Amino acid sequence: MTLTKVCKGFNDLTPHEMYDLLRLRSDVFVVEQNCVFLDLDNKDQKCHHLLLYSQDALVAYARLVPPGVSYPKEMSIGRIVTISEVRGTGVGKQLMELAIAECYTLFGTGPIKIGAQLYAEKFYNAFGFVQSSEVYDEDGIDHIEMMKA
Repeated sequence: MTLTKVCKGFNDLTPHEMYDLLRLRSDVFVVEQNCVFLDLDNKDQKCHHLLLYSQDALVAYARLVPPGVSYPKEMSIGRIVTISEVRGTGVGKQLMELAIAECYTLFGTGPIKIGAQLYAEKFYNAFGFVQSSEVYDEDGIDHIEMMKA
């Protein structure tokens, strides 16, 4: 599968890109995971947005968060999501590799901290993330904080 990468700050996103990313996040986090939560958390405006398209369809997305927005000192990657049709194909792995590289380009080298759904811990371990908190409930789903030094 050939993927096209788009990485932009909030003000540079087109209306179609913004719709695509909000639709994907809603489809997976609200509908598929049956989780009622406020996705629009006033962080998007301060972040960069990594979108991966296959032809004209958004298939993967991650929000790249500068230090001081989600965590006081660490940059972060959040809202990591793929459409169900590409899970297990390596697209998620490509997304994470690109997200980490883009964070270093945008925000410099340093630790990356994420809030991960507990079931995905092994996925994130493969990229050097290690558990850094106890399990906590976020919107009815078990999460852990993880750090990549």
